[in-house]
Amino acid sequence: MSYRVEVRHQAAKELKRLDRITIKRIEAKLNELAGSPFNPRISRQMETDPLARYSRVGDWRIIYRVNEAAGILDILAIRPRSGAYR
Repeated sequence: MSYRVEVRHQAAKELKRLDRITIKRIEAKLNELAGSPFNPRISRQMETDPLARYSRVGDWRIIYRVNEAAGILDILAIRPRSGAYR
């Protein structure tokens, strides 16, 4: 099952500020996550929020939640590693 990716406004704003290469890498990771959001090789559960997960793309982190009933991958934030876990 492939999930539909929905990017929240704040995450979209952060994504627009990045360079093209990083944007393409993040988009590729989002496509990979849409196919398998719980795969432990590409994502981990957050310790601060048990419903949220994160995935690494270089120094950036994609923070998301999965709504299995609706089939939605809700992207909450795209942040640099230094500020992702606060």
